Formats: sequence, structure tokens, C-alpha cells
Amino acid sequence: AAEREARRVAQARVAAEVREGAGRALAAIEGSVAAAAASREDAEQERAEREETLTAVRGELEEIAVELATLTDAAHRDEVARAEQRLRISQLEERAVADLGLDPQVLVDEFGPDRPVPSTAPVADGEEPPEARPYVRAEQEKRLRAAERDLTRLGKVNPLALEEHAALAERHKFLTDQLADLKKSRADLMRIVKEVDDRVERVFAEAFADTAAQFEQVFPRLFPGGEGRLVLTDPDDLLATGIEIEARPAGKKVKRLSLLSGGERSLTAVALLVSIFKARPSPFYVMDEVEAALDDVNLGRLLEIFTELRASSQLIVITHQKRTMEVADALYGVTMRGDGVTTVISQRLEREPEPAG
Repeated sequence: AAEREARRVAQARVAAEVREGAGRALAAIEGSVAAAAASREDAEQERAEREETLTAVRGELEEIAVELATLTDAAHRDEVARAEQRLRISQLEERAVADLGLDPQVLVDEFGPDRPVPSTAPVADGEEPPEARPYVRAEQEKRLRAAERDLTRLGKVNPLALEEHAALAERHKFLTDQLADLKKSRADLMRIVKEVDDRVERVFAEAFADTAAQFEQVFPRLFPGGEGRLVLTDPDDLLATGIEIEARPAGKKVKRLSLLSGGERSLTAVALLVSIFKARPSPFYVMDEVEAALDDVNLGRLLEIFTELRASSQLIVITHQKRTMEVADALYGVTMRGDGVTTVISQRLEREPEPAG
């Protein structure tokens, strides 16, 4: 207990010393804080003074910059004006040399504003001319304008006017003859164009009439019970008219091709081609896969027409249809041999003659 008491006394003494030191430290800290606050106030005041000074300096700098820009613009305008004046003086000197044939310095020495201006008033016989008067710019400018008006009314004298008139007259005669030739050529061309247009209209009308008649016969064969015809969109203007195809298969009320099936449109196109072939026969025809979209019934009808065309023309048909190949006289195909080389082969078909009766 004595030892504990001694320790408590020692600890109390240490605590008192710590408390005393803390008080001294707190007093020192408060003094430091007060000193720092005073220093801060002094620094804030100094910064404010510096900012005011900086603002004033910036204002003066802006004013100086504006003044400098104004002076620069004025100097630039003066320089441009001086350049324009130099250019004008140079042009006047060149004009003096070109128009008057006088050196600019001689012109200034003899006719400058410091020289007296002689009078231009008319003088009667026996009278002395009036004395020269001093140079007055306004009066001389007025005299210049009056002289320019008189010169303009007078006009220029052309010593080569007769030769130019003769050349222009000859040129006019040549151009007149050329114009007459062009008008005559144009009339001849228009007459030829009219003849060609008349012949084209006549040939087209005949061909259309024959083709339309054949189409009305061929279409019912390819479409039993159907009706088809060719109609001109503008019968009064055969050179610009179009052709419409009206097709109505049996059992349908539509006439437009866009409303037909793919096979019907294909068969209608074949009917138009066959009508053209019949109206204007040709030595041979080349057809490529024209029956690809047809079924067996329509294919049989088409092959009957092919047989009729074969009596007067040669038909070259590119096809993959077996029935089309069966009615051919000769077959030509491309095959590949065992060595990988393609070769063309041909086969002529022989048919037994049909029995009489």
C-alpha cells in the first residue's frame, strides 16, 4: 500500500507537471495562432493592394493596346493611300506618254499649274489676243469636259474606212450566199425527213397490222379459249406511239400482263415473238430458254408452232427440255471427256416418215 501510495504521488506529480507543460504549450500555441492571424491579415491587405495595382496596370495596358491598334490602322490606311497615290501617278505618267507622247516632267514644266493658261476666245482680225490667265483648276476641268464632249460628237476619223467597207461588203455577200445554201439544205433535209417519216409510218403501220393479225391467231392457239390483241397507245402519231399487249386467257377477266402468272407472261411473250416471225419471216431464229417456265400442256402447244415455223425457217433453240429436243433435227451439246477437256458433240435425228392418209 505504501508503494502504491508512493506511485500515486509520483504519478500525481507527473500529471501536475504534464498539466503545467500543457498549459505553457497551450499559451504558446495561442500566441502563435494570434501571430499567424496578424500575419495573415497583413498578407491579405498586401495582396489586395497588389490586385488593385495589377488591375490598374491591366487597364492601362488595354488602353495602350487600343491606342496601338488605332495607330496601326491609321498607319496602314496612310500606307494604302500612299500606294494608291503612287499607282495613280504612275498611271497618269503612262497615259501622258501614250496619249500625248510627252515625258511627264516635260509636261509638268510646260503645262503645269504654275504656267499661265492662254485664252481660247475667238480673236477678230486686227485685234490682239487676250493675255494668258493664271491656272484655275475648276475652269480647266470645265474646259476639259466641254472639249471631250465636242470630241465625242466629232468621232474618230478612219482612213481605212473604204477598204474596210469593201471587205465587209464582200464578207456580207459570202455570208448571204452561205445562208441561202443553208436554207436550201435545210429545206432539202426537211423534205427527206418527211419522206423518211412517211415511209417509216407506212412500214410500221403495215408491220403492226400484220403482227396484230397474227397475234390474234397465235394467241388462241397457245391459250385455247383466250383472247389477245395488240393496241396502239397513240394511233394518230405512229412515230411516237407505244404498243400495249392485251392478253386474256380463258376463264380470266384480266387483261394486264402484270396480273398474269409467270408462265402466262412467258407464253404471251412467245406468242408476240411468233406473231412477228409469221408477219415478217426470217431465214433463221435463235431462241434461248423460251419454254423454261412452261408446263407440259403449254409446251406441247408451243412445239406445234415451232414445227410450223420449221417449214419455212431454221430454228436454233437453246433448251433443257427433253420434249423440245425430241422434235429437233439435230442436237448440239458440250460434254467433258475423261481427261477433263470439254468437247462439242452433235447428233442428227432421223424420223420415220408419217404414214399417208
